[in-house]
This record gives sequence, structure tokens and C-alpha cells, in this order.
Amino acid sequence: MSRICVISPFTGLAGDMLLAALIDAGAPSEAVRAAVADTGLTGWDLAVTSVLTHGLTGCRVVVSVSDDATSRSAGELIAMAGRVRVRAVADMAVAALRAIAEVEGRLHGEDPDRVHLHELGGHDTLVDIVGVAAALHALGVDAVHCEALPIGAGAVRTAHGVLPCPAPATSALLAGARVVGTSLVGETVTPTAAALLRAVGADYGPPPGMRMTATGYGVGSRTLPDRPNVAVVRLGDRESGEVRDLVVLETNLDDVTGEVLGYLVALLLDSGALDSWITPVVMKKGRPGHVLHALAAPEAADGIERRMLVETGTLGVRRTSVRRTALPRTTDTVHVHGMPVRRKHGPHHGKAEYDDTVTVARHTGLPLRTVLALAVESPAVESPAVESPAVESPAVESPAVESPATQSPEEH
Repeated sequence: MSRICVISPFTGLAGDMLLAALIDAGAPSEAVRAAVADTGLTGWDLAVTSVLTHGLTGCRVVVSVSDDATSRSAGELIAMAGRVRVRAVADMAVAALRAIAEVEGRLHGEDPDRVHLHELGGHDTLVDIVGVAAALHALGVDAVHCEALPIGAGAVRTAHGVLPCPAPATSALLAGARVVGTSLVGETVTPTAAALLRAVGADYGPPPGMRMTATGYGVGSRTLPDRPNVAVVRLGDRESGEVRDLVVLETNLDDVTGEVLGYLVALLLDSGALDSWITPVVMKKGRPGHVLHALAAPEAADGIERRMLVETGTLGVRRTSVRRTALPRTTDTVHVHGMPVRRKHGPHHGKAEYDDTVTVARHTGLPLRTVLALAVESPAVESPAVESPAVESPAVESPAVESPATQSPEEH
């Protein structure tokens, strides 16, 4: 049995809203406060209240500060998060903060550990990130799914001036996430929320079937005229070995170059295919060719089929209904030369995440095969096992403001 958390960012997502929603769904606020206290942060308090907005009752969290430290370096925050005694909570919080540090470092041309965080460096960031990690751990969440994130237009005011929405750091942290446009103006997803989604390995595909156990509503401090400013989490339990009806689309190609074939696989995955692959074949009259395949959910099959037809110029696409049994997979994190490497584990096999090992190899100069071997041999840290529905391929803070250029990215 695995515990799943599905995030519905109704008006957007921010760290405080996600924390409030998890508490509303049953996470004990005492566990959140204890984890934050472990960091050594002083001069703070976390207020948890029930509020009514547009006829909907939810939870709001507010961090009050009594000292004057409004910004810190990324290295300071990472070191503080690493002090949390529950290793799983510490690892998730460190991963989120390191993601912010690396993005900010690239944007400003600085060393990630030395980059000075302004809006992201105060008490709120540490409380929200450590708090969400502690809440997920307390709830026993193994996998996080997130619906498409609404992205607002307009501008946001930062320490570096007025910037377009979403802020550059948020855009970088959302690489690989599913997003949609929204009529709301201003920042609707904050860097803290984006970093948390990355740290937990959030899946943006359709959530698996589950038995609902709880729902939580996290309310932002901003009031919208026509809707509640909330993020919603739904918790549920799923049995192992999910069975799902899917569709395989395929077409024969004998006039497409290898470069185009590689592009097509990536394109179909970006278009919503659960998996895509190529099979070499010998066609009529002895001509070498390839079969382009795509595995898709039935509701996504039409769109992927159209993409195959347009991009390849083929005259036809075959469609076959299949039934897939998906075994659970979990992830943990190890450290290779001080850098985090995620590993995926199924019931019978495990492997390191390719992208993480490439990052380590490039930073250290070690051969990739050496990094892969070190990742396999390293002992696992006690981090939350993030379970996905065995899809074969990859696929704050109160946002939603009414006017552009009126707030800082992490303003609540």
C-alpha cells in the first residue's frame, strides 16, 4: 500500500499554501514546528488558523518574525535545513533549497552556496520548505502528483527590479512541469513551491486510482474577487500493481533520418505520450525502415496521433488497445562526491537517475561509468520514497494577485 498526495493548484501554488493544505489534511502542526526548531532558526512563530473564503473553509499559516534577519546566503539555509533530526525531512528540505541555490547561482553568475538570497532568504522560506517536508513525512506520503500549474501574466517586483511573470527563478525550477495559462494577473507560482515540487519528484501525469482518505485546503492571504485563493491536496491509498488500459500508436517510416527520429521521440513525450520508442525493421523490397511507437492514455491518443501524422508525413497510424500492469517504483537519494543522485527502485531492480549522474560527472570530471557505479554502491539515505505509477518515460507566498508589479515573489 502506498500513500499518494495529489496537489490541485486551483489559483496557483506557494509554499505557505501547500503547508496549510497539508496541515488541513491532517499533518500535525507540532511535527512541523519541531522540524523547524531543529534548524536553529530563532525569532519566529507559526500561526495556524481556520478561515472562511468564498464559502469554503480552509487552513492558513502565517509566519511571524521577531528578529531582523531578512535574507541569508543559500549555504546558510542549506546548512540549517541539514540539522533537522529526521533524515528524510532534512534531505527533502536540502534538495529544495539546493535547487533554488543552483538556479539563482546560474541566473546571477555566482557560486550556488554563496549566492545571496533576498526575498527567498528570510524566515518564511525555511519554515515553508522544512514544514512541507515534515508534513509529507508525518502523513506517510510516498508519491506526489501535481495537476497543471496555472501561470499568470504581468510582472513581479523583486530586489533586482520589476521582472516578468513567472519570475526567472520560478521558470527555471518549473522545467519539466505541466503548466497552463490563467486569467489571473501576477505571480501564481512561487520559486519556493516550484523547488518543493522538484525536490519531491512530483509527477505531472494523470494521478493513479486511489482510495481517498483526506482533503486539505490551503488558503493564501490575498483575497480574490470571484474565487477562493486556495491550493488543494487530496490524500489516498493505492494498492501495488496498478492495471490500466492504454493505447499504442505506431507508423512505419522509411524516409526519415536518424536525427528526425530522435526528435520525434522527444516530441511525442512532450506531447503527452507515456512512452515512445523506435524499432528498426526491414520493409518491402528489402528497404530498411523504422516503426515509430507511442504509448498513450486513451484520452490523449487523438492528439498524439495528429502529431505523428503532421510531423512524419506518414499516410497512416495504427492504433492498438493494450492493458498494462504497472508495478510501484520508489526513489531514494544518495550523495556522490557531495552531490545528490536520485535512484529509482522497482520490486526487482534499481538504477540511478541518468541526469543526476551526468551532472556529477560534469562537475567532478569523473567518468560517467564511475559515477554510476558509485551511485549504485552508496548506502541509501532515509528519504521519502517517491512512488510513481510505473510510467516508462519522463515525460509563497500567496500567488494570484490582481495587478502586475506590486509585490515581491515571496510576499504572502
